[in-house]
Amino acid sequence: MICASGFFIPQIGDESMTSGTEKSHHRTAIILLLTTALLWSLGGVLIKSVTWHPLALAGMRSVIASATIYAYFRVVLRRKPVFRFDTHQIGGALCYAATVSLYVAANSFTTNANAIVLQYTAPVYVAVFGAWFLHERLRTADVLTTLVVMCGIALFFFDKLSNDNLLGIVLALLSGVTMGWMALFVRKQKDSSPLESLLLGNLLTALIGIPFMLAGEPPTQSEWLYLVLLGVVQIGIPYILYARALRHATALEGVLLTMLEPVLSPLWVMLAIGETPGTLPLIGGCIVLAAVLLRGVTGARTQTETPVV
Repeated sequence: MICASGFFIPQIGDESMTSGTEKSHHRTAIILLLTTALLWSLGGVLIKSVTWHPLALAGMRSVIASATIYAYFRVVLRRKPVFRFDTHQIGGALCYAATVSLYVAANSFTTNANAIVLQYTAPVYVAVFGAWFLHERLRTADVLTTLVVMCGIALFFFDKLSNDNLLGIVLALLSGVTMGWMALFVRKQKDSSPLESLLLGNLLTALIGIPFMLAGEPPTQSEWLYLVLLGVVQIGIPYILYARALRHATALEGVLLTMLEPVLSPLWVMLAIGETPGTLPLIGGCIVLAAVLLRGVTGARTQTETPVV
């Protein structure tokens, strides 16, 4: 049967139906994670279109994203968000806000290439802490995929990665830690509703951005359009998909499959403003795409996790 929130509740004694539905949910989760990465990757082009203080931009983006997620609760789920303010919900919210803020700040002190490649060290932390924190089995395929993807991303930005500013590099590394723990906290809430945690994170990010919004010149009319796209399309809808996906995908899959973002983001920039990557970045991008897609396909066929009810 289907409950009001849209999630399947297996009937007692129907093991074959439960197993088949579980695999179907996992395949859907993989598709949602890949879609999330695609929408996240639009951030680079859209952010470059708004000439506003980075933290003001991040704050307004989260204001719009908060409204999007709240509308999803009321219109689609037909209920109000439930804030328990327990350790996992608050932890996920803090890690979300920290990830967004640290990444934006890192871009102010070092290159975008440095910031994004160092943020995507997140799978390492998920792989290290996931088995202990979530009691999820660490598969050989996950370890191998993590290593291959990290090598691919390092190659993708190899010709741009530099020690131009230590503070920016440290901030970017910290954003990788918080991004990994955000995935862990969201996955930890798979039996409840992790989306509230992300809504809290957006509200917190909005609060951080208020002083910067008030201090500078307001955006132009065209920039407001880009801000709406950032809030709704680039983080609002994707985080709804992300929270739903991590009810049926592992935390490591949650960061591995979304690692398409740092590959696709420069592609949109290239198409929009003509920045062409070199040979090494192209090779690195192919490696990441191949590894992530292969892991997604094999994971959809070999899923053996306990059903989420």
